[in-house]
Order: sequence, then C-alpha cells, then structure tokens
Amino acid sequence: MVSKKKSSRDSERSDSTGNLTLELRRGALVLAVLSQLRVEQYGYSLIQRLTARGLEINEGTLYPLLRRLEAQGLLTSDWQVVEGKRPRRYYRLSGAGEDALRNLGEEWEQLSKVIARLLASSTDSDTPGGKER
Repeated sequence: MVSKKKSSRDSERSDSTGNLTLELRRGALVLAVLSQLRVEQYGYSLIQRLTARGLEINEGTLYPLLRRLEAQGLLTSDWQVVEGKRPRRYYRLSGAGEDALRNLGEEWEQLSKVIARLLASSTDSDTPGGKER
C-alpha cells in the first residue's frame, strides 16, 4: 500500500474546507432539528430520527443546541417517565419555534434556489462583468 504524504498546503486546504463545512452544517442543523420537533422527541430519539433521514449528529452537538433553542424560547421541554424507564427530557416546538421554523424554512428554500443557480452559473464564461481565470 502506498501512502501519500500530505503537504502543509494540502493540510491547510483540507482544514479550511473542513471549517467551512462545519460552518455550513451548523446553520443547517438548527433548521433540521426544529423540523423534527413538531412531534415531541427526547434527545436520543431525535438523533435516531435525524440519522434515519440522512443527517448524522452527535450528542455533543445536539444537547447544547437543544438547550440554546430552549433558552431562545423556540422549544419547550418537560421530564417524563415512560414505562418505568429513567426520566427523559422531551422537547417540542413552542409557538415561537413554529414561527421560526416556518420563516427559516422559507428562507432556506429561497436561499437554496439562489445558491443552485449560482453554482450552475459559475461555469458560464459569458457572465456580464466576469473574467475567466
């Protein structure tokens, strides 16, 4: 097996891309989590639900996000004991959370359409005012 040694430039490029990916993902996670809390969920069930739909999220990311969204008034939570199991904190959208989900969802739709057009047109060389590289 041949191993390719990464140059410092390759490492910088992958680090910066990784950071950008994390930034992009961080914003999308808020919308994803809100979208799944129209129905009451506890943390682990929310992780399973998101993962089943193709979005991996770990506990170290989810629980602080849930606490932050609750502090912002977008979620409500309460402790429940189901079938004699240990208590679980269940989360659900508040009225403000439903409004935020609707607004963020509309913004996401508009933004994703614009980004798709921009990505598709980034290969056009006849863009007004644009220069080829």
